Amino acid sequence: MANHRRAPRSIFRSGAVRAMAGRLSWGLGDQAVSSLTNFAVGLYVARSLGTFAFGIFSLAWVTYGVVLNISRGLATDPLMVRFSAVAEQRWRLGVASASGTAIGVGCATGLVSLVAGLAAGGPLGDAFVALAVVLPGLLLQDAWRFAFFAKGEGKRAFVNDCVWGVVLLPALYVAAQIHTVVAFVLAWGLSGAAAALYGWFQTGILPHPREMLGWLRTQRDLSVRYLVENVSNSGASQLRAYGLGAIAGITAVGAVRGAEQLLGPFLALLMGLSLVTVAEGARVLQRAPHRLKHFCVILGGGQAAAALCWGLGLLLLVPDVAGRWVMGSVWDSSSPLILPVTLAVVGASFATGAAAGLRALGAAKRSLRSQLVASLFYVTFGITGAFLGGAAGSAWGVATATLSGSVVWWFQLRLGLREYVPSVPGADEPTVVFEPIKLPIKE
Repeated sequence: MANHRRAPRSIFRSGAVRAMAGRLSWGLGDQAVSSLTNFAVGLYVARSLGTFAFGIFSLAWVTYGVVLNISRGLATDPLMVRFSAVAEQRWRLGVASASGTAIGVGCATGLVSLVAGLAAGGPLGDAFVALAVVLPGLLLQDAWRFAFFAKGEGKRAFVNDCVWGVVLLPALYVAAQIHTVVAFVLAWGLSGAAAALYGWFQTGILPHPREMLGWLRTQRDLSVRYLVENVSNSGASQLRAYGLGAIAGITAVGAVRGAEQLLGPFLALLMGLSLVTVAEGARVLQRAPHRLKHFCVILGGGQAAAALCWGLGLLLLVPDVAGRWVMGSVWDSSSPLILPVTLAVVGASFATGAAAGLRALGAAKRSLRSQLVASLFYVTFGITGAFLGGAAGSAWGVATATLSGSVVWWFQLRLGLREYVPSVPGADEPTVVFEPIKLPIKE
């Protein structure tokens, strides 16, 4: 009797491709809503309060960004790696622990913000006290988003962010009547907390903050490294900006930021895809491990090609008259930097394919190593370029750094794929086995 082997399932089947495209589309839609909401808040606060008060609001906003990276590294990044494409009950257990951890991070960092605010006093201190109040709700809302994408239900994340946007509209109106920074911080944060409450109704899952220590203990092989990755990534950008300002002046920082702003729509695209690429990589790994490399090449190469097309479009199709109409005098100093900034985004885009693959593998050590090297390149080349050529030198330095960093990411992915051990056939739950990574949480 002939022995017919069943052909391995491919990620390129029409049904699989359509399902993946649908999940990616919801990721883009969700990020579009989130980015539009953030842009609207910043613009409304700036127009309502003026430069000084907006600066205070911006400090609170930047602090929230740092805390968000901490929460994602400790709570939701491990969730995306180990609880994507798993059974419903297992997903619910993971979400309960991860969302509880996000609340715990919000309470802990909120306490720090409260103490700092009380010590600082004045309008700045008041803003940080208000931030302390809203941090747990904001981090829980973000945790729900990642939980939905881990399950492949990006539509529910999109709806949740829409709820935040709808609640935010009257909240901003009330804040405008009070006309203080604290009012705007509370309007923004409490509307996010309302969306977090709605996320509880969407999932029916009660977060378990008491399981935070257990989650951190069982996920520490991933969470600690992802925490360092996230903080080093955002920290490198800040160090480069501070160094450029100290060397070449604030005008140079504005010129570079203006050029980066022109790439803003595409960066929003990257952020939207990042919500779902790890979960999709985990699904590919589960169905057909040999296809993961192909998935990463298509993902990174596609994003890099799109970034290059966007940048070339800005260079070739946008006349100076239109640029000045959109950006004012900033266009004259930023437009010469479009090419190096575009190449920097191309390098970063290509690296995202390898990064998604490493996280799908659970190869936290290799992912961390790649991120640290890439961040070191970013700071070193960016500041060295500032010494040599001001804003233009720094922009070309960062372009060199991101392109070199992408080589590091792909080299580490190649090594990670060689070391990957497929899951044992017949096991109750598919488990990514990657030495010396520990097994997922026991049920």
